[in-house]
Amino acid sequence: MQNTNRRLTPSNIDQDINSFHGLQTITDYQTSRDDASTSKLAATYEAMLNAQKAEVEKLTLYRAASDAARLAEWEFHNAVLAMKEVVRGQYGSDSNQAQAVGFKKKSERKRPSRKKLVETVS
Repeated sequence: MQNTNRRLTPSNIDQDINSFHGLQTITDYQTSRDDASTSKLAATYEAMLNAQKAEVEKLTLYRAASDAARLAEWEFHNAVLAMKEVVRGQYGSDSNQAQAVGFKKKSERKRPSRKKLVETVS
């Protein structure tokens, strides 16, 4: 049973293409199987090439869209960082406005506690 959910390896496809081209040199090839006829092989080969071409075109479009989205995300992120700096500078780091844009109020921060050094006696 064939698992058509996985892609064939490029080497398998290359071997199939070479076999198809090799078949074209056989002048007296005849078969009663429709799925092995030269016309069926030629049609499926063309369909494969067209599908691969469409895949490459769509991958190219996907990559371009992905790059555009990534750059837009970074541009938005940098704009938010700039806005946060302006809010902190304009209203102060202990303001409600600074808290509204995601900063923790300076007065609500936990002060670091001193750790006591414990000497061990052996």
